[in-house]
Amino acid sequence: AGRIAALLGRSGSGKSTLLNLIAGLDTATAGDVWIGETKLTAVSERERTLFRRRHIGFVFQFFNLIPTLNVLENVRLPLELSGTSTGESRTRAHEMLDAVGLVGRQNAFPDRLSGGEQQRVAIARALVHDPLLVLADEPTGNLDAEIGTQILDLLEALTRTLGKTLLIATHSREVVQRADHVWRIRDGTLVPEIAARESVHAGRGRTASGS
Repeated sequence: AGRIAALLGRSGSGKSTLLNLIAGLDTATAGDVWIGETKLTAVSERERTLFRRRHIGFVFQFFNLIPTLNVLENVRLPLELSGTSTGESRTRAHEMLDAVGLVGRQNAFPDRLSGGEQQRVAIARALVHDPLLVLADEPTGNLDAEIGTQILDLLEALTRTLGKTLLIATHSREVVQRADHVWRIRDGTLVPEIAARESVHAGRGRTASGS
């Protein structure tokens, strides 16, 4: 909780697939997926859906806001699906919009928002139901550098302040610099990036001492 992990890999390496497996959107053909004490690979599709609604937030590269819903309605949606009362869902949605700096934009529709504003709405939607885990798939990939940095600042601040676990699939070195843990998908294998660098340095040391 309160920590950030970055997931690196070339396009097509499997980053998005891994996030989908963790979220229970896809089903693993082998192995297990555990989130906390829940073994997602051992429950039914309906149980995975309910678990995802309650405990997982997802931030997409292309925002995935519903165009026919306004900002407040988009943020309230996860709570509505979970059966939260209208009054509570409105209160919590307003609180999240305040946290992401969008007070006063609750009645706007997605097509009236900038890319950065849309991603802020997506972040609010991902966090409004107080999830255990937040998954972000290239959350700054569709934004310019300045707005992308603002979005990363926001994600990092909310993750650490609210005590969430954040896993970001990314190509961004800026994300890597902020992360507590860095992993890379290489040839279908998940490799701890820092451990890999340490292994290289250790290998050089052995070579030097051997000579």
